[in-house]
Amino acid sequence: MKEFMTLENQLCFAIYETSSEFTKLYTSALRSFELTFPQYLVLLALWEKDGLTVKELGQTLKLGTGTLTPMLARMEAKGWLRKERSTEDERCVNIHLLPKAIEEKPLIHQKVAEEVLTCGIEFEEYQQLMQQLQLLKGKLKSRK
Repeated sequence: MKEFMTLENQLCFAIYETSSEFTKLYTSALRSFELTFPQYLVLLALWEKDGLTVKELGQTLKLGTGTLTPMLARMEAKGWLRKERSTEDERCVNIHLLPKAIEEKPLIHQKVAEEVLTCGIEFEEYQQLMQQLQLLKGKLKSRK
């Protein structure tokens, strides 16, 4: 039996490597749209609920404002979204999709789906992996 405490037998390293490969896959899919993987995650969140505040978006994506603010500025400069200060609470800034983000959504989804298909992951396998990752995440969170 292989030694448990080796790099190749560590679940954390397997997840790290897999995450890196997924980032490369999405980077390839998103290159033609001049989007980064984290910017794509911003779009996914806003496609689900447009008009989120910066704080809500950060909570959804598990990103701090130090990471999120410059990313949103770059996306605004490229015409993906606009920031709008709340009239009710000046401390809140809402993020809204611009027409470009809405129009490009089907093409982005298609390109990402094509890239994911190149991995040979079947739909049932995808669902099982998602279920296992959610279970693992829950176990890790409950240890506190």
